[in-house]
Formats: sequence, C-alpha cells, structure tokens
Amino acid sequence: MLSESEPSSLHRSFLFFVCLFFVSTIARAYGKSNSFAPPSSSSSPLRFGRNGEFKILQVADMHYANGKATPCVDVLPNQFSGCSDLNTTAFIERMIRAENPDLIVFTGDNIYAADATDAAKSLEAAFAPAISSKIPWAAVLGNHDQESSLSREGVMKHIVGMKGTLSRLNPPAHTIDGFGNYNLEVFGVEGSTMQNKSVLNLYFLDSGDYSTVHSIPGYGWIKLSQQLWFQRTSSRLQKTYMSKPEAQKTPAPGLAFFHIPLPEYASFDSTNFTGVKQEGISSASLNSGFFATMVESGDVKAVFTGHDHVNDFCGELIGIQLCYGGGFGYHAYGKAGWARRARMVLATLEKTDDGGWGGVKSIRTLKRLDDQHLSTIDAQILWSNRSPGRRRKRSPNGV
Repeated sequence: MLSESEPSSLHRSFLFFVCLFFVSTIARAYGKSNSFAPPSSSSSPLRFGRNGEFKILQVADMHYANGKATPCVDVLPNQFSGCSDLNTTAFIERMIRAENPDLIVFTGDNIYAADATDAAKSLEAAFAPAISSKIPWAAVLGNHDQESSLSREGVMKHIVGMKGTLSRLNPPAHTIDGFGNYNLEVFGVEGSTMQNKSVLNLYFLDSGDYSTVHSIPGYGWIKLSQQLWFQRTSSRLQKTYMSKPEAQKTPAPGLAFFHIPLPEYASFDSTNFTGVKQEGISSASLNSGFFATMVESGDVKAVFTGHDHVNDFCGELIGIQLCYGGGFGYHAYGKAGWARRARMVLATLEKTDDGGWGGVKSIRTLKRLDDQHLSTIDAQILWSNRSPGRRRKRSPNGV
C-alpha cells in the first residue's frame, strides 16, 4: 500500500504527462536527424522456431566473483558448506537443459566486481554455460559490474567480444549515454509470409550505476539520449512492420531489458501483481520519464529488470507489464530458504487461415526455482493480441 508520504494518483498522473510531453517534444525536434543509424538486420540472427515459439531465459544478478573460492550468501546453514559461485553455474546449466531457450538474457550485476580478483576471468566464468551451450545470449550492465579491474566501458567491450553473444556496445554512429544500448529483432518462421519481418523486438538499455549529479542521491537512470534512440528505433521498426510486403495493422510487440527498476515499479501492492515483493523498490530517486516514453511509443508490452533480488513480481501499469527476474546468483544477497530463481518468457505466434504462422499471438511467463524439481511457479499471460493480460498464481504444468 502507498504511504501518506507518497504522491497521490493525481499528482503521479500529472508528472507522467509532463514527462511524456517533454520527451516527445524533444524527440520531434530530432525527427529529421540521421545520427541514429539503424543496425543491420544481419546483426540479429534470431527467428521463431517451426513450432511458432520463441523462448527467452532471463538471468538476473549472478554476482559472480572467483568461482569455487567465492562463498554463497543468504543460504540455509546446511547449504553453506561447499556452496560457491559454482552453484550459480550449475543452476544456469540446469535451466538450459530443462528449457533449451532460443535466447539467454543477462540483466546486469553479472559479476560482483568488488569481490572479483580479475574482472575478465569472472566474466568468462559467469557466461561460460551460455557460451558452451551455443545458444545466443545478450547482456546489459548492472551497478556492480565495473567495480573491479575493468571500467564500465571495458566490461561491456569485453562482453561484446565473447563467443555467442549478440550484445552490442552502443548504436552505431551516435554518441549515447551508457554502454550496452542496442536492439535485437526476432523474425518470423522461416518459409512463412513473416520470415523477413521482425515480429518481436527486443530493446536493451544501460540503466546506469549510480547518480553522477551531486544533488541527486542514489542509483542511475536511463538518460534522454537513450530515450531518443529508443523512440527512433521503435518508430522505425513499427513503420517497417506495418508496411509492405505483408503489411500489418498494429506494431509488433516489444520487450525491454535493463537492470535498475523504474520508479513506476512502486505502483503495485499485493493486490495487483503476480509474485512477491519482499524489499523496497531500489529505483533511481529521479524519474527520467522512460516509462512515459515507452507508453507513448506503444509497442513495449513488458519490461524485465533485476537489482532487487527478493522481489520477483510482474504487475501491469498502463498496458505495460513491469517484471523482476528474481535473484539468481548464490553470491548475491537473497533470503535463506527462499530458492534462487530464473524467469522464462515465451512468445507464441498465431496460426493463419492457411495453416501458416503470422504475428505474435501471446507472451507468457513463469519462474523456475533452483530446487530438487526445478519447480515452476506463477505462470501468467503478460500480453495477448486478443485480450488484456490476465494472471493466475501457480501452474504445475509450466507455461
């Protein structure tokens, strides 16, 4: 529930529309700029399978350090002996075997750099299961990745150079805040009428680490330059999708991935989300208006973050699902007895009248726990092109 010290809904609505107007006005001023060069489609070799599905594994907050030498934190006493970063590695390997995802997304604090002796080696070890699986993967930075022997830019450059990654440092031909702002396109089923269209668009952003403005305490935020890039990218993708050949009436859905939750994550209580909220929302103290930017763009259906390890909920606000991944890593703070977890996201295409595959019909999610049975919980529909999102608390059969 909201406290009396929090702003009223009327006040929040006013601030929302002020932010929306501010960002959209500046974006229009940039409308004829060609400095936001779109990436080539060849940089995103992702495609829906012949079963009409595309599956994403979100890994939030591995906090990897020095492997076997790094102890677990916040586990039960009978789990502590021998528990280390290798438990995080084993969990990723279990998830890959169980789900065989089409893409693995790491949403920041991939390493806990303050405890990492060699940042490059920690990164190699942290992403090793994804690399050895030969499944495409992408990553963004959190607030702890740069605290060892590599700068923030150096960490992202190292990630971009690793095998199997689709991560990018930044959009080409443009100076933009942060490191790791890029988009990936997921094309329709090969041989279908949508094979040359991106039917699902993925946006990755660097939400920063800590505020660099002396008068503003706390964490970083998504800056205006990043929002302008997002707006122009979203607009370009929507125009392409809704033009010939096979022109579509509505935009392809989009998903956004970054580390630090938006202030809007504080809009929920236990009556209007699926999952749990066990700690405060550690967003930036400044609302930079990115939620308003996404609402105005109209294509993003869900956002996936990490950062707050013992929150794992999804809640819908103005047509966008705001989701946490839940704590994954064993060297990350957690809650003893509360299993580490991962989020799965499944996009499914609709069947056409001739038996082929069209655009995205629905986007669903569930979480898997690192317990004996890799249990599935909190299966829910995040978005459907036929009806508003609905939710159900638990499913024994998965998504």
